[in-house]
Amino acid sequence: MTAPASGIVLAAHDGEPDHAAFRGFPSIRYAASQARRVREGWPGLAGNHVIIGSGAVFIALCHLQRGSVRVRPGQPVECGEMVGRCGNSGNSTEPHLHVQAMDSADPARASGVPLSFRGGLPRNGNIVHA
Repeated sequence: MTAPASGIVLAAHDGEPDHAAFRGFPSIRYAASQARRVREGWPGLAGNHVIIGSGAVFIALCHLQRGSVRVRPGQPVECGEMVGRCGNSGNSTEPHLHVQAMDSADPARASGVPLSFRGGLPRNGNIVHA
């Protein structure tokens, strides 16, 4: 997974376990851990994550794979630079990347801002390689 914009890494969290992926209803083990994640607030829900400040926009990349985060707070990153791998940490039932553009570096207080991807989104069946 690469940085979607150039900027400064404001937060980087690694070390949360990845869940086993599943289809259908969440497992009892996963469901039992949901209350803990909610009590932990945004970091518990995001799992392993990186927040990049890019001007007035802040971008959160969440649910990263444990042990894959390659950046540290204060580090400059360029658009396209590898920052971590897609995972299944935090409030996640299958591996995916949650991308969130915000107007503040504090996700608990931020409002979302419009986000678009050059070239649009892939059609069904296409795989995006980063």
